[in-house]
Amino acid sequence: MSAATTFEGELIGKERRIEVTVGYGSRYSLLATIQNNQLIPYNEQFDELSLKANGSNISFGPCFLITDDNIGKFNGRIVFAHDAYNFDSFFQNTAAPGLEGHFHNLPLIRSQKDRIEPLFKEYTQNLLYDLNVHKTFFDDLDRKLQLETDSVRRAAQNAIIETEGRKFLRFFDQSIDDLQKIVKNFSKEENERHGFYFRRMVWHLILTSDFLARTNIKPRGYQGDSEMMRMTYVNDYEGSSIFGKLLHKHPIETAAAQAVRNRRKYIPEILHETLGHFPKTGKHAFRIMSIACGPAWEMQDVFAGSDSFDRFHLTLLDQDVEALGEAASAISAVEKARGLKTRVDYLNESVRTMLRTPKLQDKWGQHHFIYSMGLFDYLTGPVAKAVIKKIFELLKPGGTMIIGNYHVDNPTKTYMDYWMDWVLFYRTETEILSLLADEPKAEASVTFEDSRSQMFLHVRKKA
Repeated sequence: MSAATTFEGELIGKERRIEVTVGYGSRYSLLATIQNNQLIPYNEQFDELSLKANGSNISFGPCFLITDDNIGKFNGRIVFAHDAYNFDSFFQNTAAPGLEGHFHNLPLIRSQKDRIEPLFKEYTQNLLYDLNVHKTFFDDLDRKLQLETDSVRRAAQNAIIETEGRKFLRFFDQSIDDLQKIVKNFSKEENERHGFYFRRMVWHLILTSDFLARTNIKPRGYQGDSEMMRMTYVNDYEGSSIFGKLLHKHPIETAAAQAVRNRRKYIPEILHETLGHFPKTGKHAFRIMSIACGPAWEMQDVFAGSDSFDRFHLTLLDQDVEALGEAASAISAVEKARGLKTRVDYLNESVRTMLRTPKLQDKWGQHHFIYSMGLFDYLTGPVAKAVIKKIFELLKPGGTMIIGNYHVDNPTKTYMDYWMDWVLFYRTETEILSLLADEPKAEASVTFEDSRSQMFLHVRKKA
């Protein structure tokens, strides 16, 4: 909310004007205190509410005052008869859009369907019918299992999933293949337009899947958050229904999801290889940095299994403070289990911080091993080039840097674009190598994880 927690104003009726002080009630209501102890009948209607804000009067339409003695310092609640004003917005910036603003883009959104290719529209409608039929059959089995004990229900669900459920997943595989053939020659703008239409059509199905719902709703404001990573690593059937469990499992069995699991193993391998190049570093002297670290699951693996645990000085950087908190809790648990202590710095910073800091190494120091697995998938070419140069400054001579980026041939790309609303900046080997092509001290090569969905720019800094 804004600094102003109350506003002065008037309730205006046909025959009288009532002075009020209003405060935040809810998104669509205000709390009110009646001035001068005037008596107002319960549920009295007024033609207008006028409030003083930023030196002017802001008018709201017909409203009711519902008197109530149980709302703190206020004694009534104002609700509106012909509109639904957004008072979350009003108390932040004194703008209160109503229903007209909310529905302003409705005609534009509805007209999107007129620019959809007929073949794509036919594909979507046929798929929607087939998926709804599958869902009906699976939901019917869920209803029939409701009266069973938990153990019987779980056993029956598992049997259904491993038989008819796997048949459904194979059908879903084929539907993705068909989609790829239809959209393979679409431009970026056409993909965006058709993807928007597609997700509106299958939205109720997306919401049955814990994973697909999260990639679309983005509760933390971005894809690939720590909960999505957890789901990907666990790689199991999660959800409240058989259909939901199947639609959750399918995307985390893809090549792109397997790449996430593969890179978790890859980082510890390269880290220990780099550690061998610096055998003389003492306690807490081998410096590691993870940029856009998320919950840093791979470092939990390193700490849990490394004999060099107490040599590490780890720096974890992420713009998501919640992800940093999850990483800290997990690392603390490993420290407690092993009875050892390492040094960990947590930086709640962003790419913008990196780019606007002139001498980054003076602020964050230099490191023997630096890696970033998911950041560059979201950076345009110019920004990626600027960021990687900043990261390279933080690398000690002889140190190693690993930068992950999904490859243009990622077989899950269409699935991610259309079902998950998860659009990335894909690169070729040549394009990712070009990010440091003009850096004379960089010895760079490209490797792939086993699914070949994601590549890694492997950089060693010359001494």
